[in-house]
Amino acid sequence: MPDLVVGFDLDLTLIDTAPGVRDVLGVLGAELGVDLPVDELVARLGPPLDILLAPYLPAEAIPAAGDRFRELYPEHAIANVPVLPGAHEAIAAVRRHSGRVVVVTGKFAPNAQLHLQHTGLDVDLLEGWVWGVGKAAVLRREGASVYVGDHVHDVEGALAAGVTSVSVLTGGCTAEELRGAGTHVVLPGLDDFPAWLDGHLTGLSGP
Repeated sequence: MPDLVVGFDLDLTLIDTAPGVRDVLGVLGAELGVDLPVDELVARLGPPLDILLAPYLPAEAIPAAGDRFRELYPEHAIANVPVLPGAHEAIAAVRRHSGRVVVVTGKFAPNAQLHLQHTGLDVDLLEGWVWGVGKAAVLRREGASVYVGDHVHDVEGALAAGVTSVSVLTGGCTAEELRGAGTHVVLPGLDDFPAWLDGHLTGLSGP
């Protein structure tokens, strides 16, 4: 196993899933006959879908709605979802240091894999359907020393694993929220990650 292993979240860290999720929620709401506040839900992306839908559907309807969301996803939320600026370059930066890249995401793994294939993101491992502190077990198992995410729950996973938490401001959380959650580093986006990683590995920057 390489000395350097870097974990990345997927949604709003490596890819901009907002357009795709917006479209899927629109179709799902129409099918269910429910006026879902799509823009509000998209602005709060991060927690699992079940949590996002809970205020708008009866509890007994949520599992089936989640299943239908995942069924609709490949048709409505892959082709219209781009990589975020700097994503390919961030992965390449890990490669330059002979490192390994793992994606640890709360997304349903088969749909996450479709995103990786569509965008050409070159990763060594994808682990799906893990959220918050649940990400820690994967990060420890893979020997990660850094985890990059956009949400306070990504920070929780990194801290629970005892790794350096790097947060980017491409999701719904502010720098103040991320620092309040305990992240070690806040970057505007992945464009800034290669320089940070170079400094981190030579002891010139950050934890």
